[in-house]
Amino acid sequence: MIHWRDSGKGLRAENQEFSHLLDLLKDAPGVAIAFSGGADSAFLLAAARIAGVESVLPVTVVSDFFTAGEKERVIRLGQYLGIAPVFVPADILDDARVTRNTDKRCYFCKLFLFSKVMAVAKKYGVHTFLHGANLDDLKEVRPGMDAARELGFKAPLVAAGFSKEKIRASSKILGLETWDLPAQSCLATRIPQGDIITREKLIKIERAEICLHDLGFGRVRVRCHGDLARIEAEADDLHRFVAPDARREIIHAFRCAGFSSVCLDLCGYAPTSGMLP
Repeated sequence: MIHWRDSGKGLRAENQEFSHLLDLLKDAPGVAIAFSGGADSAFLLAAARIAGVESVLPVTVVSDFFTAGEKERVIRLGQYLGIAPVFVPADILDDARVTRNTDKRCYFCKLFLFSKVMAVAKKYGVHTFLHGANLDDLKEVRPGMDAARELGFKAPLVAAGFSKEKIRASSKILGLETWDLPAQSCLATRIPQGDIITREKLIKIERAEICLHDLGFGRVRVRCHGDLARIEAEADDLHRFVAPDARREIIHAFRCAGFSSVCLDLCGYAPTSGMLP
């Protein structure tokens, strides 16, 4: 089995963007990475390790928006890359600017979470902060990007010219499990703008989505409309929901999660679907 470091050497020789990325990172005395365990931050962490940065600090903020499955993936990635992430608990629901769920929710959320990353990094003597934004993120409305810039976070994947597609292709070469990970978004995006975000709603959503993932659905979202759960899935998967066994299991699991009604959105999966990005 080829070690990820050896794969990184080969990738550098063949990939101009990756070579540029390593050059951007290599002279930093230390970096703190906002590490969610998604495809982008995992690839950035691997690149920092390959670049030989003297001190790399992956910081994972654990809030009610962060699922148990995501935490498990962060641990696995840390083990694979030989570095232990620093977990920071944070009660995001204490911030009313976030829970009010306005059109600036993402901005205030990122401001809250990235401030936690900065505080921990400074305790370790690290003053360079990175996040995994890529070129595709610049094409979308992402208020959280403004918060990252205001706090002084750098986006080396953008500077090196990485799109999501290039990140996935490079991650596959490095053996990262996140190379084909479906697009991730925090649980708060499942709640319509203007509806107050509560812990109870987030728990319902997470339990319902776990059921769907266990049934083999990949790109899927459970939108919370009070006691009604609206399922968005890939168009090619919609027929699977009407199979008697799957339908019974989904209804049972969703009711156990706290929903009284379940519906399937015939328009299929949509990343935002009227919610916040």
